Amino acid sequence: MAEKMLAVMKKKRASGAELVTVDIPRINPDEVLVKVKATSICGTDAHIYNWDEWAQSRIHPPMIFGHEFAGEVVQVGDQVKRIKVGDYISAETHIPCGHCYQCLTGRQHICQNLKILGVDTDGCFAQYVRIPEVCAWRTDRNIPPELASVQEPFGNATYSVMESDVSAKVITIMGDGPIACFATAIARAVGAAKIFGVGEFPYRVNLLKKMGADVALSILTHDTVEEIMDATSGEGVDVVLEMTGAQKAIDDGFKILKKGGTFTAFGIPPSKIEFDLSNNVIFKGAKIIGINGRLMFETWFQLSNLLKFKKVDISPVITHKMPLKDFYKGMEAVISSKREVGKVVFFPEEK
Repeated sequence: MAEKMLAVMKKKRASGAELVTVDIPRINPDEVLVKVKATSICGTDAHIYNWDEWAQSRIHPPMIFGHEFAGEVVQVGDQVKRIKVGDYISAETHIPCGHCYQCLTGRQHICQNLKILGVDTDGCFAQYVRIPEVCAWRTDRNIPPELASVQEPFGNATYSVMESDVSAKVITIMGDGPIACFATAIARAVGAAKIFGVGEFPYRVNLLKKMGADVALSILTHDTVEEIMDATSGEGVDVVLEMTGAQKAIDDGFKILKKGGTFTAFGIPPSKIEFDLSNNVIFKGAKIIGINGRLMFETWFQLSNLLKFKKVDISPVITHKMPLKDFYKGMEAVISSKREVGKVVFFPEEK
């Protein structure tokens, strides 16, 4: 095995990133070394690349970022028991401590001492990545690397939908990013009665339609609150899945939520928001669910079944595929003002 690898590194406390050649990481006894077959861009990576307020407060350069990937295990530590060399894996990117109250009561995904791959540790925008064995998830070899690489965000969508109990219900998904698109397809697969998709960018609103939304609306051209309320005879929808974190989307989501309905919060606001607790929650009798990551590992079994048994086709969301050396081109597509992109997937080894 070579001693050096190509990687994308955040070297300075400034916008941008650099393609570098660095040493292949050495693993600890409880870790595995993975040869990355495919890796994809997340919104978090765009925050790191742009060096916004959140990134400045959280990221400590120099570091390799990226956290969504699929690959093959090439080395295992002395204490590793479950994972073997040659296993085809993806990764749960929440790294739990294993000994806090949350971990000991089956809630590792909200570990008190949680670390995140590619945020708090070196990530997978590279030819090789090391991860703790506890985070390695064996993947069906029939799932190609470009699809296997997005299982982590697909898991966000799976957790959001499954916690929301959408079967036979009228729902609205707020957002048009890849996770909202995934959630649309999952909601369709598990029996939502009617799905309203609300987005902004025309290209992505069209993706919502492709992924199964009965009605896909852009806030640029529609009064989405009025149209959804009219379509539901003034009652509103049973479930709102909010996946943007935008103040307007949150406000509109509660306006269209039926009394006694469920509001599932996944999108992260860029800063504090104003919120009408009395009218949005108390008087409405609303149930609010907070989504952080994925259940470890119930969500992974669910998402694996959806993919393995072809209940959901996520391939339309993979809109850009390119070698890792074209990282800048892929990132520019993600942060473009037109947002004519779904998921960008990189291949560290050119095909």
